[in-house]
Amino acid sequence: MDELMTATVVVRHGDQDAIEVREDWPVPVPVPVPVAGDGELLVRVTVAAVNNTDIWTRRGAYGLPGQPDALAGWRGPISFPRVQGGDIAGVVCAVGPGVSAGLVGRRVLVDPAIYLDEHPEAPPVGLLGSEADGGFAEYVVVPAAQTHDVTDSPLSDEQLACLPVAYGAAIGMLERAELCAGERVLVTGASGGVGLALVQLAAPRGAKVVAVSSAAKADQLRDAGAIGDVSRNAGNLATQVTELMPSGLDAVADIAGGPLLDQWLPLVRDDGRWVIAGAVAGPVVSFDLRRRYLHNLRLIGIVDAHSGALRQAHRGRPGWDDQPSNRRPPPARHPPGAAAVPRRQPHREDHHRSVRPLPACPVERSPIGHQIARWRERWDRCWWRQAGAGLAK
Repeated sequence: MDELMTATVVVRHGDQDAIEVREDWPVPVPVPVPVAGDGELLVRVTVAAVNNTDIWTRRGAYGLPGQPDALAGWRGPISFPRVQGGDIAGVVCAVGPGVSAGLVGRRVLVDPAIYLDEHPEAPPVGLLGSEADGGFAEYVVVPAAQTHDVTDSPLSDEQLACLPVAYGAAIGMLERAELCAGERVLVTGASGGVGLALVQLAAPRGAKVVAVSSAAKADQLRDAGAIGDVSRNAGNLATQVTELMPSGLDAVADIAGGPLLDQWLPLVRDDGRWVIAGAVAGPVVSFDLRRRYLHNLRLIGIVDAHSGALRQAHRGRPGWDDQPSNRRPPPARHPPGAAAVPRRQPHREDHHRSVRPLPACPVERSPIGHQIARWRERWDRCWWRQAGAGLAK
């Protein structure tokens, strides 16, 4: 194997001028993982996808405790240069000490979270592409325990690479909110990757979903399972929510944050839950604490589903197969090493999915691939799948 590879590297916080494509980047070497007693493995990346986490990390938009405007990555300062990319599908091409050689040649999907420890409920303390090098390269090293064998999955690598960050966050939000059938949930930012995943996953649970987005996305969100939509550009948002849910909300799945939190908090019923995993509308907010403690409201932060929860969710829940799929334009494709340089779009620079395919590798069948198979009907119904294109988040 070559000792050098092509990689897309972020050399500082900034816009696209902070990105360099390097052809002399060293191929990482898998090593043992002391705390787990298990080792790492080397994955040849077949597809890596771009999402808002990569963009926010590159721009240093996460702030620091007490310094919300400080330039920082997902969990704090970043060591540069850094290979970004948390959504990774690929093929195992080498294993380190303590890892079965039988994994070589397996097609895998990577869990990008870096966990505190091996406990099933351990919180994430880092993310590939922020605290460690990610998949915008020809190869990436990851712990063997965080690679899921999808050899037998009917999904393409492009489809698989759309799942970990967006759907992982959505699954984690719904699990932490303990959303149940019949409950009323408001989803903010519903036309984004995580937001649309929330709508798609909450509706099959039997929840009554109201989605917040632009009016142009209303039909798409109803196809995804929402029973009502709130338009950001059609008057008072709290009034729109009240008209759709006059008896109040049981939960809010929020990826926007911003000043509307204070307006919407009174709409949540007693013992309700507000789970948040984003701040695209503003990270610093104010709200009346009395509305929280007097009504016994839970405010929950979540960044990702734990690996075990993600695997369980991939097995499917009743009704998942019957939900219409998300409709999005085909992804842009880039050669190896250029995946993190998305085309500039007017007023929405970077806000799209970007994938890059590499040659396929022979793989063996595996029993774990069926855990994701229930997504197949939904993807097959997508208009771009029928047109022969790929999937974008």
